[in-house]
Amino acid sequence: MKAAGHPRRTRIKRLVACLLLLSAYPVFVFATVYWHWFGADLPGGRNGPADAYRHSLASATVAYTGSPTWVAWVTAVMEGDGHGNDSSAMDTHNNRIGTRIGAQAASWDAMQSAVWEAVRSGGIDAADDNQITWLPPERWQNRLY
Repeated sequence: MKAAGHPRRTRIKRLVACLLLLSAYPVFVFATVYWHWFGADLPGGRNGPADAYRHSLASATVAYTGSPTWVAWVTAVMEGDGHGNDSSAMDTHNNRIGTRIGAQAASWDAMQSAVWEAVRSGGIDAADDNQITWLPPERWQNRLY
């Protein structure tokens, strides 16, 4: 005969298993993005080219492996509407470009290459909706996030 409380333990175990499974995807995205980001050795970890690369690559990765809608949700939570300040506007802009790259990519390698090329073609305060942007060098911070 089963002891009282067993069904509750079973539900808790299932919930924990479900949470572990759900957390695997964000861990995959972060690990993949930071692996490439550290290898890129770009300046400006915050507000510079490295920041632009990280945002566009993360958005492309999620759009390619998941859904562009997921990127929109995360961007809305993390950056708001992108009009709060120039740093958030930059991140939102680069997230849109990364999302477009990921959604249109024919392969994982093509997506990675397209993001890298977009960053290489980027510039300071780029106004073009198709060009990666970052802030002027005096605004860069060499932080890891």
